Amino acid sequence: MQHRHLNHREFSLAAIDDIIARGKWHDWRELRQAALNDRDVLERIARICRQYAGDPYRQRHRFWDAYVEAHR
Repeated sequence: MQHRHLNHREFSLAAIDDIIARGKWHDWRELRQAALNDRDVLERIARICRQYAGDPYRQRHRFWDAYVEAHR
């Protein structure tokens, strides 16, 4: 997935936020695999999701927050 203006395939904070907000199933699969392989990616996901904790309309972020908590 091309992430907004980003031109790399790394899981930066901006890329993770974009994958969660706009990604499709295969993008989420890649993010999940990266999180399982690299604890730092898992922590970045948590950091992104923390920003939206109080927003009831960010259900995708809530899902990923629950995923992180289940895999810590």
